[in-house]
Order: sequence, then structure tokens, then C-alpha cells
Amino acid sequence: MNADFSIVSTAILLFFVIDPFGAVPVILTILKDVEMQRKKIVIIREMLFGLGILMLFLFGGELFLNIFHLETESVRIAGAVIFFVIGIKMIFPGEEGSSGLYGTSKEPFMVPIAMPLIAGPSTLATLLVLSKSNSDSIGKLFIALLLAWFISALIMYLSPMLYKLLREKGLSALERLMGMLLLMMSVQMFIDGIRGLIHTF
Repeated sequence: MNADFSIVSTAILLFFVIDPFGAVPVILTILKDVEMQRKKIVIIREMLFGLGILMLFLFGGELFLNIFHLETESVRIAGAVIFFVIGIKMIFPGEEGSSGLYGTSKEPFMVPIAMPLIAGPSTLATLLVLSKSNSDSIGKLFIALLLAWFISALIMYLSPMLYKLLREKGLSALERLMGMLLLMMSVQMFIDGIRGLIHTF
């Protein structure tokens, strides 16, 4: 359906929605009582669990949306609204910040790193939208997901070093920049959805 599907731009979109820089302080808080070598193993394990959940929604997303008889353009517009809200929250995170959303744990299993930090509601909703809007490009979408996941996994794996380098203010600035770019992409997606609806009349 979508001849102009871009693996790179889709990977960037997914990367923004996963928001690994926003997850760095959370991961460090959750794993603060875990020794460094074990910490690396836990992060890798949780990232693989998260990838499994994301793949489940990617390949089962179109079936889920077809059950509810959702049209491609309506899904695209709904996705634009979702991305807009995510972008706003990234720019204006609120008083508690992103790290205030999760409690601490000695060693997490599945929750909260694999889900919802990696495979959160926003990312899963994004995959549902993308799988419906690009039903003939699932292979390319899978590559885009792997690319976004790999970069996010690398950032989270290197979270202790990144935190020492950028500190909380630097990570916050990066998250706000990603939010601003996501807002612009959401507006373009909304315009594309409206344009597609007009052409159907």
C-alpha cells in the first residue's frame, strides 16, 4: 500500500516512542542494588523480553485491528494523536518526571523494564498503527523495529556510563528534543491521514 515506506524514518519514530534516554534514570534506580556484572545481564535479558512482546504486537497487530474493522486512515489519524500526546509529555514531563512512574526492585523480571519501559502502551499502540497503515511492508517494518530496538538496547546497556557523562539535565534535554521532533512527525502523520480521507470521498 505504501510505496514510500522508509525503514530509517520508521526506526527513528519507534526510537523516539521507546525513549531510551528517558528510561536511563529509571533503569539505574531499579537496578541500584544489583552488582555491575549482574546488572548488564539483567538489562540484556529484559531487552530480549521486550523485543518478544513488540514482535507479538507487530505481527498480530493487523489482525487485532481488523477484528474492530478499523480503516487505515482513521488508524493513522489516531496514531498522530497518540504521538502528539507522547511528544507533549516528553517536553513537559510533570513534577514527578519519568522516573517517578516506577517503583524500585532488587532484580526485576519482565516488569518494569521489559514492560512498560521497552514495550509500553505507547510503543505497542504505535506498532498497531504502523502494522495497519503499512500492511504490505511488514518485513521492512520488522527491520525498522529491530533497528530502533537495537539502538535503544545499546543506550540502556550503557546507561551507567551515559548517566555519568550527561547527568540528569543532559538526559532531560535529549528527551525534550526527541519530544519536539516527535510532535513534528505527529503533525505530518495527521496531515497525511486527512489527505487520505479527502481522496476517498
